[in-house]
Amino acid sequence: RVIGVKNSSMPTQDIQMWVDEGAMVFNGPDEQLISGLVMGAIGGIGGTYGAMPKLYVKLYELVKTGKLDVAKELQNDCCRIIYKMCSGQGNMYAMIKQILRLSCGIDCGSVRAPLAELVDSDLPIAQECLKMIQAATEKYC
Repeated sequence: RVIGVKNSSMPTQDIQMWVDEGAMVFNGPDEQLISGLVMGAIGGIGGTYGAMPKLYVKLYELVKTGKLDVAKELQNDCCRIIYKMCSGQGNMYAMIKQILRLSCGIDCGSVRAPLAELVDSDLPIAQECLKMIQAATEKYC
């Protein structure tokens, strides 16, 4: 009686198998939203979407309108931002919270244990992530 799933496995083949079973599928890995959508996912649920929502909305629109070349470029830019988010010593979600503080003035605290909080050397990385997000937003949106 399952009518929908979030598929977070890396093989996008799993999405196609769930779709064949009649399920509504949401793509999990942010780094492969374009692939999940092409394989039949109806959307995505991602951890990094909150840090760069305009980019993911645009990516969804590009795929749905068949503009796959631009969607691929945007997906690659989103991936580069994610790689940068993960390059610090703190947890990626701590980095996202810092990006939200910088971009929107939203202070939602830090991550809970056992996740690692940001350290001072991560702060310039968060600033660089924000600049990358702003540049991609200007380019695609």
